[in-house]
Amino acid sequence: MSKIFIVLLIFYIVFINIGCNISNTKKQKELHIEKGIASWYGKEFNGKPTASGEVFNMNKLTAAHKNLEFGTLVKVKNLKTNETVIVKINDRGPYSKNRIIDLSKKAAKKIKILNSGIGNVSISIYGYENNNLSAIIKHYRNLQIIKYGKIIF
Repeated sequence: MSKIFIVLLIFYIVFINIGCNISNTKKQKELHIEKGIASWYGKEFNGKPTASGEVFNMNKLTAAHKNLEFGTLVKVKNLKTNETVIVKINDRGPYSKNRIIDLSKKAAKKIKILNSGIGNVSISIYGYENNNLSAIIKHYRNLQIIKYGKIIF
């Protein structure tokens, strides 16, 4: 067996044994990762490809993040209103220095930052688009990004 397969198998067993639920369910455990300013983008990018290859649709619940794996589901909470939304990371950004996440227009509307254009938020990893071995690998890579700022393995 290859070393990578063995390492992945060990991570899979560890995640199952400690009860880390990485699927999108009602009993979801969240991993808080950052607080900062969120902004949104819409019409000017609508219909254009995102960094993940998906076509951007401003009327879907998606977001851009600088580092998180594509397909990561993130819970975004407006710290002023306590409104929350779950978005899928499918793009890279924001490119503004002081922002931590760019939301689609629909997501911005849900947490009530559409009119102001920006808002103070917290973001947490909520789950993954697919609940399979690929999701476990994405979770492990996201943990490395959070801890080290890059993927080291």
